[in-house]
Amino acid sequence: MKRRMKATIAYDGTNFSGYQVQPEKRTVQEELQKVLTTMHKNEIVHVTASGRTDAKVHATGQVIHFDTTLSIPLDRYAQALNVQLPRDIRIVEIEEVSEDFHARFSVHGKRYRYIWSCEAVQSPFRRFYATPTNGVKPNVMAMQEAAQYILGTHDFSCFCAANTSVKDKVRTVAKLDFEWHGKELHMTIEGNGFLYNMVRIIAGTLWEVGIGKRQADELASIVASLERGKAGKTAPPHGLYLESVFYND
Repeated sequence: MKRRMKATIAYDGTNFSGYQVQPEKRTVQEELQKVLTTMHKNEIVHVTASGRTDAKVHATGQVIHFDTTLSIPLDRYAQALNVQLPRDIRIVEIEEVSEDFHARFSVHGKRYRYIWSCEAVQSPFRRFYATPTNGVKPNVMAMQEAAQYILGTHDFSCFCAANTSVKDKVRTVAKLDFEWHGKELHMTIEGNGFLYNMVRIIAGTLWEVGIGKRQADELASIVASLERGKAGKTAPPHGLYLESVFYND
């Protein structure tokens, strides 16, 4: 009898070429499927995630689902996976769900976090986990003012990588906030869905506002333009974390 499992996973994206399986590259999906296939005596097990993440992007709350025929008790399933997975992937929690649950198509919303390290000299222990600014501290009030033009429902073509095949670029951003954690600046953003590179382009654009390269009210015309070229640079991947995925109860 098959059971559908929903798992929340965390991974350090540093040594991955992203989440999705790619030929001759190390990916999160490949590592998960390799372990599950071994556990199922070489019966291929496909893992579906809430969405893909790029090379070097991290996750603290990615969600996946897979179907299993194993009778491992629920309270031991996470441990059974973690002892075989590489240390840069962990199963945080796992539960059995109905067969109509889908990690991608049942998503109600997501939260991402972007981190800048504003120390004059970045700790070597943070070099893969926060984007260095070489001591530059931005005007966070200006960034927060600019963020107001992003909130709500818009066509976010200006914040989407040009090589995407997605036709409908209308999304809703519900929250966009900044807060200091010591000398690190964190941006958190929540919405019902995000386009390819959308969070990193928003981060890069708002950073330019913070350091005075743009005015906060420019964001209104940038969003209205629907042109990628009007927005700022794409922020580096290693400062980005997929923090939470939301589903309707």
